[in-house]
Amino acid sequence: MFGSALLYYLVLKPISLLPYPLLYGLSDFFFVVLYYLIPYRKKVVMANLAKAFPEKSEAELKIICRKFYRHFCDLVLESVKNFSISDAEARKRFVTINPEVINDYADKGQSVIVSGGHYTNWELWAISGPQVLKTTLLGIYKKLSNKYFDQKMIESRGKFGMKLVRTIDVNEYLKNNKEELKGIVLAFDQSPSDPKKCVWINFMGIETGALFGTEKFAKEYNYPVIYGRMSKVKRGYYTIKYEVISKPPYTFETGELLQKLHDELEKDIRKAPEYWLWTHKRWKHKRPA
Repeated sequence: MFGSALLYYLVLKPISLLPYPLLYGLSDFFFVVLYYLIPYRKKVVMANLAKAFPEKSEAELKIICRKFYRHFCDLVLESVKNFSISDAEARKRFVTINPEVINDYADKGQSVIVSGGHYTNWELWAISGPQVLKTTLLGIYKKLSNKYFDQKMIESRGKFGMKLVRTIDVNEYLKNNKEELKGIVLAFDQSPSDPKKCVWINFMGIETGALFGTEKFAKEYNYPVIYGRMSKVKRGYYTIKYEVISKPPYTFETGELLQKLHDELEKDIRKAPEYWLWTHKRWKHKRPA
């Protein structure tokens, strides 16, 4: 605990107080280290890119890889910046184009599911998003093993209104708070821990196991599902545009809604692949026999 506090107050907090030009200078330094000197998961990134873009040459894949690491270093430093970012700065740097899509549902007393992928800067959205929405954003998260940084993460993401509920507690929370007006935030592009307990869909031309939580909660509570289409305008500046993907009454087959969501994310990735999180092993599982 003491070591974590020391790391936070002597390293992370001071970095978060840096002005953006210095922050990005530090990001440029980390890019050189992580891409050239001590490659961080570079084999995983290149393997993922090769699977997703089999039509591209190795030279083309290396260009995407290099762009990804530049963005990835920005993402890490911008996430550290969140420890001290002001509400005005967060709103300026992550603009919601059409909050009325969610706010209109809130005016009717209707809760929704806000779903998206690990694309551009979801951490900054978690801070800026709640400020312009009339509903409480309910973030579902997996508890960190480090208790100190788990608490700091909760404080950072929730500093301007997002409420966080652990994955293991979400079912009980939703059952006990059915009348609460909320927007349940669910990332659907994570790799499931158990390939036998997921839905199999097509993503980037690859058979992919998908977490079924979005479909489960949509059907169980009759919540409309809204996709958050994130874009990177320029370094340090982002936008999100909300799009209604599905709404009750629900008659879709298992996997149909998840396929729609992954199709939308795939459009974004193919347009600007460097902004997706390629460092995680998205396709480590195969469909069980």
